Amino acid sequence: MSNKNNKVVLGEPMDIKKFIAVVRDHAEVEFSDEYCERVNRARALVDKWVDEGRVMYGITTGFGALSERSISREDTAKLQENILLSHSVSVGDPFTEEECRAVMLMVLQNLGSVGYLSPEAHMALVLIGRGKAWFEGELLPGDEALKKAGLEPMELASKEGLALVSGTTTTTALAALALYDMIKAAKSADIIAAMTLELSGGQMNAFDERVCAVRPHAQQMKTAENVRNILEDSELIKQYAGTRVQDALSLRCIPQLHGAAKHLFEDAKITIEVEMNSCCDNPIIWPEEGNETVISACNADAAYVGMQMDSACIGATGIAKMSERRNNRLIDGSLSDLPWFLIKNPGLSSGLMVPQYAQAGLLNDMRMLCTPATIDNTPTCGNQEDYVSMGYNSAKKSVVVAEKLEYILAIELLSVFEGQQFREPELKRSSVTRDVLDEIGKSVPVLEEDQFLYPFIEYLRDMIHSGRLLEIARKHIEMK
Repeated sequence: MSNKNNKVVLGEPMDIKKFIAVVRDHAEVEFSDEYCERVNRARALVDKWVDEGRVMYGITTGFGALSERSISREDTAKLQENILLSHSVSVGDPFTEEECRAVMLMVLQNLGSVGYLSPEAHMALVLIGRGKAWFEGELLPGDEALKKAGLEPMELASKEGLALVSGTTTTTALAALALYDMIKAAKSADIIAAMTLELSGGQMNAFDERVCAVRPHAQQMKTAENVRNILEDSELIKQYAGTRVQDALSLRCIPQLHGAAKHLFEDAKITIEVEMNSCCDNPIIWPEEGNETVISACNADAAYVGMQMDSACIGATGIAKMSERRNNRLIDGSLSDLPWFLIKNPGLSSGLMVPQYAQAGLLNDMRMLCTPATIDNTPTCGNQEDYVSMGYNSAKKSVVVAEKLEYILAIELLSVFEGQQFREPELKRSSVTRDVLDEIGKSVPVLEEDQFLYPFIEYLRDMIHSGRLLEIARKHIEMK
């Protein structure tokens, strides 16, 4: 899915591919003429209304429960600095560089209110020479970082501080990062599941297009087609055809479960891309001539994104739980007819016994994270903000869930690789399987005895996360 464009223009429609091009691939960002003109018109209109003494939330009034307190014309700029200082209360580990880039991009895109004000405030402090920022690998005070970058601190005008922290920007940014990785992992799961099916001597009747046609969920049909295409030229699959009436559910239900999860991801993608192209600020300024107005409302509510990411986390965990069960079937000698734990001398060596423990631990973490965040509520701001969407928590946990899914799939892939030596090596695997195994073999050895497994799991997780696994498959088939 990665779109390595050299340039992304703000003011044009944004989608997840463009988002990732900037955040992960460091594409250049430009502002369209229309974007600049719209911002300049709004800036001039706000200045005019401040001069006229018009009442505007967060511009000529305080914030939240203090919205009835008027702010003098002389103090409107100071109010914007104060909002950054007073809202910079995030604690714990900072965001990664990737997450910061994601939030900054969404701030620029939305110029978008509660539960995700603080991360934006910390970032915005650097603009006024406060806070801290990384520059060329060194964490510096904001004014020093600006100086090294050849920039000067700016003085905020009315509304600018509020615009920098208001909206669903962090929620949308983190959700988009997580969802991109979930979608990629789901397609990778099709490849890994197909390879497990092949190694297990699985039956292809469960993937027959006629089966899908009588229950025509689009993503179920696409998943089944992916598996059929991946295994089309496998001699091993042909050798075992008809040896069983049906396989265990973790093999037989791949189209149904993967398809259901992908359906949730597709719904979330539609919602997030709408959010990327929305105005989520409060108040909102309409600068069009003849329709100039300002409205206080709550497009800054994150319920849309939050509820979708709660659902997406459930979908990701569904894929993970099936992967763990498939892996368990491979390493259990009573189920797979392969040596226990896929090692030649089980007993002296534990082989791949304990990676399944890691899967179980990761999966239990994912299950806990699947409790919907958006059902919770903690009123703030003297009960002015008595309902809170909690969408930020949904987005934040989804980043963790996506990472854990990649690790669980990586462990299954490790078992597939190590198990190949024990199942009719004279029979050709599918073209996709052969190329994947060849690539893995460059960095992961066939285990003769116990070795330090951590580097191999990390390598395979990166193979999934970076998209290399999908790139290998796409040399042979179209992944749907």
